[in-house]
Amino acid sequence: MTLLRSPLHDRHAALGAKFAEFGGWEMPLEYAGGGVLKEHAAVREGVGVFDVSHLGKATVTGPGARAFVNATLTNDLDRIGPGQAQYTLCCDDASGGVVDDLIAYLRADDDVLLVPTAANTPEVVRRLQAQAPAGVEVTDRHRDLVVLAVQGPDSDDLLDRLGLPTGHSYMRFETAEFAGRPITVCRTGYTGERGYELIGPHEVAPALWDALLEAGAEFGVRACGLGARDTLRTEMGYPLHGHELSLDITPLQGRAGWAVGWDKPAFWGREVLLAERAAGPRRRIYALEAVGRAIPRPGMSVSLTPDVLLGEVTSGTFSPTLRRGIALALLSTVVAPDAVVGVDVRGRREEFRLRPLPFVETSVRSDD
Repeated sequence: MTLLRSPLHDRHAALGAKFAEFGGWEMPLEYAGGGVLKEHAAVREGVGVFDVSHLGKATVTGPGARAFVNATLTNDLDRIGPGQAQYTLCCDDASGGVVDDLIAYLRADDDVLLVPTAANTPEVVRRLQAQAPAGVEVTDRHRDLVVLAVQGPDSDDLLDRLGLPTGHSYMRFETAEFAGRPITVCRTGYTGERGYELIGPHEVAPALWDALLEAGAEFGVRACGLGARDTLRTEMGYPLHGHELSLDITPLQGRAGWAVGWDKPAFWGREVLLAERAAGPRRRIYALEAVGRAIPRPGMSVSLTPDVLLGEVTSGTFSPTLRRGIALALLSTVVAPDAVVGVDVRGRREEFRLRPLPFVETSVRSDD
C-alpha cells in the first residue's frame, strides 16, 4: 500500500523524524535530538507543534446543512452558534457502535466543517453522502487542507508573534490570514493543555510550519510527533478510535455519552443507545495506574483474580509526567471503582489500581 504524505514530509525528514504508518499516512512518530519524552515535556511545560494533517477534513454545505448534520451525528449542534466547534460522534444506526469521533466546526447554518480521524474519513463521508437531502453537498477535503496543532502554556505567545488571533474561549474559532491565505484558528487540541489547531489550505503548510518553529525558538518550541501525542492524550484519558471507541464499542462504553444529545429526536444509533443507557452498559473504559514498574500495552488481559477475567487494555504507555505505567482498559462494570486488578504483562500478573481520570491535571480550558 502506498502511504499518503503530508506536504511537510521533507521538513520532518530534515529534522530527523522517525516515521510510522498511521491511518494510511506516513507521519512523524518522533524527532531526533529529543524523542517522545522531551516532546511530551515541551507541551506540558512550554509549547510544541504537531503536524496532524493526516486528520480528515470534509465540508457539509447548502441550505439545511446544519440540520442535516444534527440529525445524523450524536451531539446537539443546536447548542452552539457560528464560530464554535463541537466534539461529536458518527454512530452506526443498527448497532450504536462508533464509526468515528470528530470535531464539527459550525461556520454558518449552511456550512459545517467536519474533522474526522484519518482512516475513517472515507466511511464518514460515504454515510453522510448517502443520506444527504437535496441541496446539501458533502465533500471530502482530506487532501485540500492541512492541520497544525500548537499546544502548551506558551501557545498564545507563539501565535501572537505571527499575528494570529488568540485568547478566544475553548472550542471557539476565529479566521485570519497568513501569507495571504485563510487560516482557521481554533481553541482545540488533543493534549489536555491550552492550545490551538490551525486549519488552512495545503499550499500554506510549509511557510506556516517554518514560521511557527522560527518564532517559537525563544520559547524552546519543539516539533512533536505522534508518539508524544499518544502519551499526552492517554494521560488525559482522551479516546482514540480503534482503541476506546469503535464499531464494537459504543459511546456509553467508551465514556463518551456526554457527547450525545439524548433529547434530540434523531441521530444515527439513537434507539439502540437509548436502550443501552436505560439498561446500563455491561462494560466501560476504566483508568489503570501501575502499582509497580510494569508498562501496559494494548491487548493485554485484565483480571480481578487469576480466574476472573474483566477485559483488556485498550491503550497503555509509560506516563512521562507520573513516571509510571498507565492504561485505559475496557472492563466489565462489575469491577469496583477502587479495585486493584492484574494485567498480564508478558506472562507476569502485574498489579494496577483503578483510578479517576484524567491521570494528570488538565489546563485545556485555562483562562476561558
